[in-house]
Amino acid sequence: MGRRKVEIKRIQEKSCRQVAFCKRRKGLLKKAKALSTLCDVDVAAVIFSNSGRLHEFSNTNSLTGILQRYESHVEAEKEISAEILVEEHSKYSRFMTMGELLQTTERQLEETNADGLAVTDLVHLENELQTALIQARSRKTHLMLESVKGLHEKEKLLREQNKLLEDSMARIKKNGTVNEMSPPHTNCGQQRVTLNFL
Repeated sequence: MGRRKVEIKRIQEKSCRQVAFCKRRKGLLKKAKALSTLCDVDVAAVIFSNSGRLHEFSNTNSLTGILQRYESHVEAEKEISAEILVEEHSKYSRFMTMGELLQTTERQLEETNADGLAVTDLVHLENELQTALIQARSRKTHLMLESVKGLHEKEKLLREQNKLLEDSMARIKKNGTVNEMSPPHTNCGQQRVTLNFL
C-alpha cells in the first residue's frame, strides 16, 4: 500500500502538530544540506517554532554572512528598480496625450528589430503598450457610460412627453372637444414609435 495524501491544513491536535513539525523540520534541513552539496550553492534556512525557538542551517560557517549577502542583494534590486522607474518616468513624462505615447511606441517598434532587443527593452515596450491600452480602455469605458447616461435621460424625457400626450388625449376624449394647444394625433404616434424603438 502506498502513502495516503496528506491534506495541507493546520493540524488541530497540539502533540501531532509538534511531531509533524519535528519531522518536517528535519526533512527540510536534510534537503537544504543535499541541495548545497549536490549543486555547490550557498544555502541558509531559518525556522522559528511556535515557542520561539530558533532552528537554523547554513552550509557555510556563517549564517549571518549569507543573510548580509541577501540584504545587500535586496537593496541593490530596490535601487535598480527605483532608477529604472525614475528613468522611465522622466523619459515619458513629457508626453501629454495617450496618442503621442502610442505613436512613440509604434515608431520604436518599427525602427528596431524585435530579435535584436534585450529583455529589458522588450519589457519596457510591453509596459508602454499596457499603459496605453489601459488608458484607451478607460477612455472608451468613460465615453460609453456617458453615452448610456445620455440615452437614459432621453428615454426618461420621451416617457414624460408621452405621458403628457396620453393625458392630453384622455382629456380630449373625455371632454369631447379639441383644444388648440394639444398636438395632432400623428405626433403622438411618432412619439410612441420612438419609445418602442428605445
